[in-house]
Amino acid sequence: MQCFSFLKTMMILFNFLIFLCGAALLGVGIWVSVDGPSFLKIFGPLSSSALQFVNVGYFLIAAGAVLFALGFLGCYGAHSENKCALLMFFFILLLIFIAEVAAAVVALVYTSMAENFLTVVVVPAIKKDYGSQKDFTQVWDVTMDGLKCCGFNNYTDFEGSPYFTKMQGFPPYCCNNRANGTAGEPCTREEAESKDVQGCFKQLLYDIQTNAATVGGVAAGIGGLELAAMIVSMYLYCNQK
Repeated sequence: MQCFSFLKTMMILFNFLIFLCGAALLGVGIWVSVDGPSFLKIFGPLSSSALQFVNVGYFLIAAGAVLFALGFLGCYGAHSENKCALLMFFFILLLIFIAEVAAAVVALVYTSMAENFLTVVVVPAIKKDYGSQKDFTQVWDVTMDGLKCCGFNNYTDFEGSPYFTKMQGFPPYCCNNRANGTAGEPCTREEAESKDVQGCFKQLLYDIQTNAATVGGVAAGIGGLELAAMIVSMYLYCNQK
């Protein structure tokens, strides 16, 4: 009985934290979607992650909504001892866990396939929106500046983009001076070819591999918490009167 009460209390506290994290992510996601430039102005120099390859605002809103619902189900199920809520919590968390494992396997085993898939999605977006969509352009500028990279694959990603059409050249990051990390205007095709600045996808992979121990530790920690939450929720479910 004491074990049941202890696990119930821990379940409530754990899911309350998830609930708060979900609410925070929802708020940030809405902020990014409504006023992206102000967000990037504050946090841009610190953000050089894979999220910059996708629509950050919508991603955060979706992640926040899932965490918000998950935290609510866990809290409500544990507090009211509702078997239906606990079972829903378990299955949602199980689906998330399976999706994370599948994504990790794909990332490790099928890196080239993932790169090809992202190339089909990201490169056309660069050619269409870079230089015309302010938020999109600013996200890529921050990414290229932070990772010291150029485009998704290389400088050719910008050929035919609004920026290239207007400036008759490539973004200055594609002519980055590796010795001192500076970039000069203009960036011509000849300079871009001679500098051969690496694409952001490969640079991101390199950064992840360099910090593999940290990335692996964080992933293992998250997976462990998810497994523990599933075990506790199932224990509470099976021991309800």
